[in-house]
Amino acid sequence: MISWDDFQKLDVRVGKIIEAEIFPEAKKPSYKLKIDVGPQIGIKKSCAQLTVNYSLKDLIGKLVLCVVNIQARQIGHFISEVLTLGVPDIKGECILITPDRNVPLGSRLY
Repeated sequence: MISWDDFQKLDVRVGKIIEAEIFPEAKKPSYKLKIDVGPQIGIKKSCAQLTVNYSLKDLIGKLVLCVVNIQARQIGHFISEVLTLGVPDIKGECILITPDRNVPLGSRLY
């Protein structure tokens, strides 16, 4: 079990997907995303395996939850700066975690 202090080290914020494109170099079908995480954090890049459940046009404007204080990860020639959060559906494919109401970009999960 982790402590409350350990949990609070995760910085999970609300962002809005502003760009999405196919990531052909990825080993598994994926999208490259640009996510606006509000004025304090700015626009960040992420890579996510969402191609089964989301089209590119479905993603634009979608609010998502992202871990913003995670170490950047290089995936091929792409640097993923934030971890976009999701859970698997019954087939194991990613479903994004989204707020059920409109909230300010950059709002922190607590």
